[in-house]
Amino acid sequence: MNDLQLYQYLLIALVFVWSAFVRSGLGFGGAVLSLPILLLIIDNAQIFLPIISIHLLVFASLTVWNSHKLNRSAEKTQTRSTVDWVYLKKALKIMIIPKLIGVFGLLTLPHQVMSALIFSIVMVYAISYIINKPFTSNKPWMDVLFLMLGAYISGTSLIGAPLIIAVFACKVAKDQLRDTLFVLWFILVTIKLSAFIYAGVDLQLIHQLWLLPCAAVGHMIGLKFHQRMLKAETATFFRFVGVALLLISILGLYNAFF
Repeated sequence: MNDLQLYQYLLIALVFVWSAFVRSGLGFGGAVLSLPILLLIIDNAQIFLPIISIHLLVFASLTVWNSHKLNRSAEKTQTRSTVDWVYLKKALKIMIIPKLIGVFGLLTLPHQVMSALIFSIVMVYAISYIINKPFTSNKPWMDVLFLMLGAYISGTSLIGAPLIIAVFACKVAKDQLRDTLFVLWFILVTIKLSAFIYAGVDLQLIHQLWLLPCAAVGHMIGLKFHQRMLKAETATFFRFVGVALLLISILGLYNAFF
């Protein structure tokens, strides 16, 4: 990234503002909604994935810690954690092995087939949220399948998150959803980042520094947006989630086939 034109640096900076805004506002989608744009500037995902990963670790930690402090200082007789630890632990038990299989590349599936399958399923979920008729699965095996598949794909790339969110959005209360996802992403990204270090991938530490303030700007704007969403009705909240998932699915299908 050292031989780019000035306008390319500016575009990358704006994309990282956008990425952080989406991530802190919704709790997901920051990487998936920014990586396709970044690849139009530099067609090399290994340049951006370490930067996105470290930014996620930094801002996810800050957000969850800040939410925890605000929750403890609230003047209430009883306060509920902003993280649904019970469901998070349950989901991690399902996801950890597929995640490791994906990280170490122990199973190889055609990229186009996998992308088409995942984004098609997520698109159906997204539309159901937008029309305010979300799926309520009475089949636990289906949730397990989606979590395992999403964990495997998140190990090989960044497109598994929408499938995981489709399950979490139905199982976790909306005021706990973002922070629960942040803790989950922190754990999954730490595993992925460890694999980068083991494989000797350049972590782009110099570019981490100048892009961190850009991400901080988007993060602060996203926090305010998230507060507005929490005050909105549940149906409105899920429409936001649905629109984001639908946009992710369209971009994902486009990238997979074109």
